[in-house]
Amino acid sequence: MHRRHLVALAALATLAASALSTSAQAQSNEIRIAHVYSKTGPLEAYGKQTQTGLMMGLDYATGGTMAVNGKKLVVIEKDDQGKPDLGKSLLAAAYADDKAALAVGPTSSGVALAMLPVAEEYKKILLVEPAVADSITGDKWNKYIFRTGRNSSQDAISNAVALDKPGVSIATLAQDYAFGRDGVKAFKEAIKKAKIVHEEYLPQNTTDFTAGAQRLIDKLKDLPGRKVIWIVWAGAGNPFKIADLDLKRYGIEIATGGNILPAMASYKQFPGMEGATYYYFGIPKNPVNEALVSAHYKEFKTPPDFFTAGGFSAAMAVVTALKKTGGDTNTNKLIATMEGMTFDTPKGPMTFRKEDHQALQSMYHFKIKADPAFAWGVPELVHEIKASEMDIPIKNKR
Repeated sequence: MHRRHLVALAALATLAASALSTSAQAQSNEIRIAHVYSKTGPLEAYGKQTQTGLMMGLDYATGGTMAVNGKKLVVIEKDDQGKPDLGKSLLAAAYADDKAALAVGPTSSGVALAMLPVAEEYKKILLVEPAVADSITGDKWNKYIFRTGRNSSQDAISNAVALDKPGVSIATLAQDYAFGRDGVKAFKEAIKKAKIVHEEYLPQNTTDFTAGAQRLIDKLKDLPGRKVIWIVWAGAGNPFKIADLDLKRYGIEIATGGNILPAMASYKQFPGMEGATYYYFGIPKNPVNEALVSAHYKEFKTPPDFFTAGGFSAAMAVVTALKKTGGDTNTNKLIATMEGMTFDTPKGPMTFRKEDHQALQSMYHFKIKADPAFAWGVPELVHEIKASEMDIPIKNKR
């Protein structure tokens, strides 16, 4: 009886070992990518677009195989709900439990700042898309952080191109968190000829803009020359409602950067409004953008949006790097490969700057046209602001 018991135990041990080796083999034939993003929460619309773009981009970059060098790409989705603590624990779980080789995300700058130390602790890459705050690739950066999304300085410098003229008075309206404060700080640093006369910060979830708008009007109304309210806003709430307070009576204009198409419906009432955008599907002319636009129309019967392009760009960066390493996910090898790497995106080529891993990229100076064929204000290209035309400051302490 004792001998039969031992034989049975030995057989079980063999089975377990074989199951483990099968599982390890399956894992070694996979490259796991965690995508931590706002599947729900205040930035849900942005998060969903990023996810769509990421999957379309992986499909395009791998020629439809979803594999690199014979290794299957597996995307693990995590919903941070826009909550910093949750994002932090989900990223740790992705690296430790799900054995993710690298991660993409998140949507919110506040969540991103909470996640940066986790990448450093696990010594794994976090490719930031689309969180914008300068501090992500600035003073809070570490060597495991790369970003395909634009940063606050790229937004600010390109928007300054449209507005920074002598005799212009500007008041800013922004959300009171990392995205808004870093955005205004970078904008102020980029403005050389115009004058910033007031900064207005409102809670992220503001829906009634009356009091804030009144303070902006009071600061601007009696000033000579051109008067502009520059808006930096993300997610819920429509700050363009301030136009209902009859700004024209005081000669006050509104200016802002690009946004998702539903938010740009309110741009339609401001024909001639100038600003700069990260992406609009009708602007870049290159094969990658053509592929994205065509695939998106085919699947959704609508054009790809602002953050869809970002997710697609992140996918192009990941696959370009993995192809260069022959599918090797060793973090140090990936970092060495990605520093200085140029890769194609729907916006044309981007390059990860070696010093801070920020992707240098074009931005687009636009003027809004009200076209009856579109539900949104159409940003018509005034000038493509190439990466070489923008002096994006390096803000980390490398």
